[in-house]
Amino acid sequence: MFCVKCGKEEETFNGLCIDCFLDGKQLITLPVHIDLERCANCEEFRINGQWVKETTATAAEDAAISKISAIDGLRIIDVGATAEELDERNFHVTADVNGELCGRVVTATADAVVRMKNNVCRKCSRQLGNYYEATLQIRSGSKELSDLLRDETVRYVRDRIENISSMNRQIFLTKVEEVQGGVDMLLSSISLAKSLAKELSDTYGAETKESSKLVGKTTDGSDMYRMTYLVRMPEYHLNDVVIFEENVYKLSGITKGGGKLTRLGDFHVSSIRRSQMADIKVHTPNDRLMEATVISRSAGEVQILHPINYSTVDIRIPGDADTGDSVKVADIDGTLFFVP
Repeated sequence: MFCVKCGKEEETFNGLCIDCFLDGKQLITLPVHIDLERCANCEEFRINGQWVKETTATAAEDAAISKISAIDGLRIIDVGATAEELDERNFHVTADVNGELCGRVVTATADAVVRMKNNVCRKCSRQLGNYYEATLQIRSGSKELSDLLRDETVRYVRDRIENISSMNRQIFLTKVEEVQGGVDMLLSSISLAKSLAKELSDTYGAETKESSKLVGKTTDGSDMYRMTYLVRMPEYHLNDVVIFEENVYKLSGITKGGGKLTRLGDFHVSSIRRSQMADIKVHTPNDRLMEATVISRSAGEVQILHPINYSTVDIRIPGDADTGDSVKVADIDGTLFFVP
């Protein structure tokens, strides 16, 4: 085969040798202008149909790369881009490609202006419109949910949702509402609310109930429901001093199967079933335990300063306890006990 332009005898591409074919040829092209959607609320960018969190310059580069067109036969090996800010809404982007054509390594360059266009992503549109599919209700077995437990459970839910939403943008927390006796959390997903209710039940030994409410019809005519998951926290909390079967314990563990109790005085550890935990009575919540200054320590004991009357008191401690300068104590019928 010979080149119809220069007459060179070699493998041809569309009748031309590779040198003549490449002479003045634009191997890649970009549109003159590329519009890049940016969510005005969360400031994420829509690239290739997906909303992603990137810097503006990186998003402009990726938007340009996604619009590269190459001539037939060009195999792209790698591609890069550089963005130069023209103003806060426009970037000039140069795309560089390394590729292979007819057995020869080639390079090519193209440029475009990427223009920022404000929009609102579906997730933010739903959040701003107070969209939710389920309500997670946190309540207490006592009259009021304590501030400590409320803040702890809300933080737990927020952290779990932040972790899950990094992999699924349709997962979000719409609203947190303090209500009489507890807190309501409006969630974007029924399955998310159900999963969180189970996690809270397993973590805190809570009771759960679910109910549904018909709120309309879907586009295909099916019934559409909103779910409510009630999580009723027990009166006891991890690390509380509690009474069980006339003995005083620290509640040192809670699992989906039951709990772990550490008896004050001899520090014997025992387990109880979930069904037995209803018999637990709170003596002193963990956040109300007293702090006592350590005066001296000997094997299995410390001498402390009584936190109320400032007398010196000897109390028993586990042999492996790391007491430091102070210890937590509970007053049981006038006698102080070390709380590990």
